[in-house]
Amino acid sequence: MIHIINKKDNRFIFEFILFILIFNLQPFNISAQSEIPDSIVKERIRCIQNILEQGRTNANHWYYGWLAGYSAATLGQGTVCFISKDNMTRENMALGAATTCLGAIGQLLTPMDPGQKADILAQISDSTQQESLKKLSEAEELFKSAAIREKFGRSWQVHALSGAVNLSSGLITWFGFKQSVWAGIGNFALNTVITESQIWTQPTKILKDYQGYCRKYNSGYEPIAYKPKPTCYVSAYPGGIAIKLLF
Repeated sequence: MIHIINKKDNRFIFEFILFILIFNLQPFNISAQSEIPDSIVKERIRCIQNILEQGRTNANHWYYGWLAGYSAATLGQGTVCFISKDNMTRENMALGAATTCLGAIGQLLTPMDPGQKADILAQISDSTQQESLKKLSEAEELFKSAAIREKFGRSWQVHALSGAVNLSSGLITWFGFKQSVWAGIGNFALNTVITESQIWTQPTKILKDYQGYCRKYNSGYEPIAYKPKPTCYVSAYPGGIAIKLLF
């Protein structure tokens, strides 16, 4: 005679066996292992912090120096424009003030702030391993953004934009103000020397350090992706089990 075990019996046997296993094995913890040793994580964070701190002085000197220069030139040329009685002088000063004002606005719109990024990084906690991994991820994002800013400052787009403004200024002098072609060329040449000097004196140390950092730590020129470690908790109670997964 064949005895058929019903579904309730099957469920009871399964839950009983599972209860015994969990009772003997719990508590257990499933944690994702970090791919990067904690000592290396700390080292990389310190490296980025130091680079950003060192870049603060050069960036501030260049940024605020050119901002102050453009602002002073705008104010000075604007003053001469208002007080001069010579029409040509007023035209040239008005155009010059407009050009240097654009330069000052360009500085304001594209700040160099490795020092601020260093301050932000210093305030992020890294007391646990998970916090250290998260801090490293954020540090590399800050580092990368500072490097991108320096790269953009030397890009062809910046040269082209400056050249377009300078060319427009020269054409306005020639055609708009009815001055000689040499006056237009002189205006274009002077403004080109100024803007190219601004571009080529911009610091690029952080960009070079970022490339060296990526080569040293094989990060592929991309910040690491922060992945929190999941933790699995299993508990048993009369009539069933409970599984909880925390991220």
